[in-house]
Amino acid sequence: MPLPSPPKPKAGAKLPALVTKVAQVTTSERKLDLSPPVLASQPFTQQAPAPKSIVKAKPKHTGPRRLFVLDTNVLMHDPMCLFRFEEHDVYLPMIVLEELDSHKKGMTEVARNARQTSRWLDSLLSLAGENMGKMTAGVALNATGHSAATGKLFFQTSLLIAELPMSLPQGKADNQILAVVHSLKAVEATSSKPREVVLVSKDINMRIKANALGLFAEDYQNDKVLEDGDILYSGASALPVDFWTKQSKQLESWTQGGHTFYRAHGKQTQDWRINECLYYEQAGEPPLYMRVTELRGDSATLKTLKDFQHIKHAVWGVNARNREQNFAMNLLMDPEVDLVTLAGTAGTGKTLLALSSGLSQVLDERRYSEIIVTRATVSVGEDIGFLPGTEEEKMGPWMGALDDNLEVLAKNDTAAGEWGRAATQDLIRSRIKIKSMNFMRGRTFLNKYLIIDEAQNLTPKQIKTLVTRAGPGTKIVLMGNLAQIDTPYLTEGSCGLTYIVDKFKGWSHSGHITLARGERSRLADHASEVL
Repeated sequence: MPLPSPPKPKAGAKLPALVTKVAQVTTSERKLDLSPPVLASQPFTQQAPAPKSIVKAKPKHTGPRRLFVLDTNVLMHDPMCLFRFEEHDVYLPMIVLEELDSHKKGMTEVARNARQTSRWLDSLLSLAGENMGKMTAGVALNATGHSAATGKLFFQTSLLIAELPMSLPQGKADNQILAVVHSLKAVEATSSKPREVVLVSKDINMRIKANALGLFAEDYQNDKVLEDGDILYSGASALPVDFWTKQSKQLESWTQGGHTFYRAHGKQTQDWRINECLYYEQAGEPPLYMRVTELRGDSATLKTLKDFQHIKHAVWGVNARNREQNFAMNLLMDPEVDLVTLAGTAGTGKTLLALSSGLSQVLDERRYSEIIVTRATVSVGEDIGFLPGTEEEKMGPWMGALDDNLEVLAKNDTAAGEWGRAATQDLIRSRIKIKSMNFMRGRTFLNKYLIIDEAQNLTPKQIKTLVTRAGPGTKIVLMGNLAQIDTPYLTEGSCGLTYIVDKFKGWSHSGHITLARGERSRLADHASEVL
C-alpha cells in the first residue's frame, strides 16, 4: 500500500493554499546539517517542553506566613508532607503523635507510612541537638537537606484549652485536633506577627466541621499530578488545516526504511513531544498519520506510521478500527518503545490490542520470550473471600478479560478447524503467565512482554515498583480507565496511571494514547455515555 503523502495541488490551482515546494530528496542527496541534533535518545533541548513535576509550580506566597496544622491521615498518606509547605510553618498536635503510634504496626501501606513519618520526626529532633530543650522555638525543617522547606516544625508542648460546642464529644481525636486549631487561632490573633492557622486534612467530614466552626481547612493537594482543570496528556494531536501551507518553504522530505520522513519548522513544533502522534485529516484527501521522532530547537522530524487499519497489516488477526487504535498498535509493535500506556473507557480495545501485539511479537517475531499479565486485585463489590489453588489459579477469577480476548483471537483462526484452534490455544496458554502483584518485589523480567491491567487502581508507589522490574529487552504495557477507579482515596489526578503518563510523556522510549471511541458494541458505547 503506498504511503500517505501531503496533499498535491490540482492543475491550474494557486499554490499558496497548498504546499508550494517540498524538497523530495533521498537520504544521501539531502544536504546534511552538521550541527549536533537532539536525537530521540538524547535529553531535551531548552525549547522542548519538560515533563510536569508532581509538585505544582505555584506563584510565591506574598501574604503573611501560615501555620499548617496537620491531621494524622495526611502524615499516613504522605510521610514527605512535612517538607511540602515551603516557607510556612507546620504544627503537630500531641494527639496526632498518639494516633501515629497506634497505626505503626503491620505490613500495610498505612503502617509503613506511619513508621516513615516517625523516622523523619526522629531525624529532625536529633539534628536539632542542643536546641531540643527549646521546643517552643520550633525545629528547622531544612535540617535534613530539604532546602525548599524553610519553615519550622512545632510540637504541642502545653495544654491548649478551647471552647467547642457541647455536641462534639471531647474524647474523639478529630475534635481534639479541632480544639487545638481553635486555640492556635486565638493565640495568633494576639501575636505581633499573626499567622493564618490552617487545618490540613484528607478527611472531608473533618474539613466540614472545621468550616462550620469558623476555622480554615484545606485538603492535601501535593499528591495530585493533575488539578481539576487540567487535562491528561492524550498522546495525539491534530495538525492545523494550513500546516502544509506554512511549511511550504522549509519542509524537507525523504524516504528511509520504508517510511517517509518530514522535517517541519516553526513555533508549533515546540508544543510537541517525542513519540507524540499527529494526524492530518481533510475531506476528499487520504489521511496522514505521523509520529514525532526528533526535536531540535524549533524543528521536528516526523515519521509516517504503518496503517494497521488495512487488512494486509492485521496483527494476529486484529485490525485497528479507528485512528487512536492505529496509533496504539504502532507504539505496541515498535521495539524501540519500551513503555506504552493506554487509557480509555470500557470497550475501546485496550486489552485486545495489547494481547494481539504481544502474541505476534512472542510467537511470530520471537522478539520476547513470553507474556506476563498482572492486574490490581481490587473488588468492585464485596470480597468473596480467599481463593483456593496456586498463584495462577488464585489470579484466574481476576483474569476474565484475558480469557474473553483469547477467545476472540482464537475465533479469528477459522481455517485451522476445531483441533487446530485447540492446539493454538494450548500454545498460547503456554506462553502467557499470570502473576500476582504481591510477589513482584525484587524480581527482574528479562526479555518479557509485561501487561499491567487496571493500572488506574494502583498508587504511584506501586507503579514504580512494577515498572522498575523491567530488565533488558522487556516491554511494559499499562492499561486503565480513569472513570473506573475502585481503590479508596485514589482520584483521577492522583492515581498511578495518571502519574506515569505525566512523568513519562516526551521520553524517547515511551508512548501514550488515549483511546476515545468504543468498539465493543452499540450497547456498551451507549452505556458509557449515559450511565
